[in-house]
Amino acid sequence: MDRQTLAAYDKDAAAFAKDWHEQPPPTDLHGIVKRYFISGGITADIGCGSGREVAWLNKNGFPAKGFDASEGLLAEARARYRLLDFVHAELPDLSGIAANAYHNVLCETVIMHLERADIAPSVRRMLDIVRPGGVLYLSWRVTEGENLRDKQDRLYAAFEPALVLAELKATTTLLEEEPISASSGKRIHRVVVRKSSLTRKSPARAGGDRAGPWCPAAAATGRTES
Repeated sequence: MDRQTLAAYDKDAAAFAKDWHEQPPPTDLHGIVKRYFISGGITADIGCGSGREVAWLNKNGFPAKGFDASEGLLAEARARYRLLDFVHAELPDLSGIAANAYHNVLCETVIMHLERADIAPSVRRMLDIVRPGGVLYLSWRVTEGENLRDKQDRLYAAFEPALVLAELKATTTLLEEEPISASSGKRIHRVVVRKSSLTRKSPARAGGDRAGPWCPAAAATGRTES
């Protein structure tokens, strides 16, 4: 995550947490999760903040663990939800999380806080931790033109959706939309994809080598908002 953004979250974690928890529940997000996520599937919330959506996921049949780069926000989450699991992990590496570990991965309005060079590797890594046949939800606040910083010095990176979608070519698109966030009044871009569960091997080539896994082409579609 952008260092100034991370510093802002660590410095004012209690204030950010209070604001997020006082916002109305994101019923649109919840509806999408219920529609597309695998019920009962092990779920990761990447960029979980103060943990509100991790709590909702666990309560609604998606056993979930929260991951965040901010130790301040993780402390807020652990104080509010003592029985739930919150772990430090930072994009793009997500160190300590195994490949193919989760049926569902949620990343709500996080990647716009990354430097542009970290966005594509972060998307690849989040898809990597999704199990074959599992579901990835990504959203980000749309900033056009130049990068912006808010009064707390948080980065809102300007980038085209193609930067994200190019990393999802081997998936099936379940949803892509660009609504207005009820909490911020800002435009966000959402995409929900299913990771391929199909692999096959080609006949042996001369010398006995075989081709690697095959994945179908992508379908042709093009934290509470912080």
